[in-house]
This record gives sequence, structure tokens and C-alpha cells, in this order.
Amino acid sequence: MRFPLIGLLLLIFPILEIWGLIELASRYGWWVLFYVVVVAMLGWRLIQDEKLLFAGRMMQNLTQGSSVGGALFGTAKNMIAGILLIIPGVITDVLAVILLLIPSPGSAQNNPRRNAADKTSDTQFTKHNQAANDDVIEGEFRREDD
Repeated sequence: MRFPLIGLLLLIFPILEIWGLIELASRYGWWVLFYVVVVAMLGWRLIQDEKLLFAGRMMQNLTQGSSVGGALFGTAKNMIAGILLIIPGVITDVLAVILLLIPSPGSAQNNPRRNAADKTSDTQFTKHNQAANDDVIEGEFRREDD
């Protein structure tokens, strides 16, 4: 019973996308074409960035000892969102935005144990965002001669 329902959804989905684009084009004109092209370019850029960042993200997770599955899930999620953004249509764009809003497991901002360890035990762990030389004061210098 599930397979005919999935097949029916796969047939209805493109029809809804085309109908939505026609309705939007009749209301907004050429702006819909501009929207579709810009969103497709953003989706392509998202895929390109994910391809570049994947190896670094995997190495970071391996060196920190955290789960590699979280990095794989985050990359797969962003790649699928990029593909959905490339496909013309508003429904796929909404699905892509929903995918992008889902937090990836294993990221530093979503790991409460790691954040708590960084906040409470500053003496045991060194912060990664501190400068190497704490005596450096950045600023501008201007000499005023009389």
C-alpha cells in the first residue's frame, strides 16, 4: 500500500511545482525567473563550498575525537539542500531551507558537554580563540611632531 502512495506523490510533486511557478510568474512576471536563477546559483555555491569543507571538517572531528557521523550527516544534509535549491520551484526551496535549519549533530555549538567544559574549566583547557601572545595590543599609531 505504501508504494502506490509514494508513486502518486512523485507524480503530484512536479505538477505542484510547475503549477506554483506558473502562478507566481503570472503574478510577479520576470522576477520569478530572477528568483529561480539566483536560488539555483546559491544552491550550486552551497554544493561547491561543501565539497571544499568536507575534508577539513572530517579531519577536525578526527583530531578532536568527536563523531565522524555528525560531519557526514551535516555534509549530506547540506548537499541535499543544495540539490533542492538547484531544482526550480518554491516547494523544493522551502524544503531546502528547512534542511539547512536542522542543526548538525556533533558540531561544536551543539555539544553541551564540550561547551560546559570550555566554560567551567579554563585552567585545564586552553581556549582555541586566544591570541598566541597576550601582550599584543592592536591599534593605530600616529606621531605628532611640533
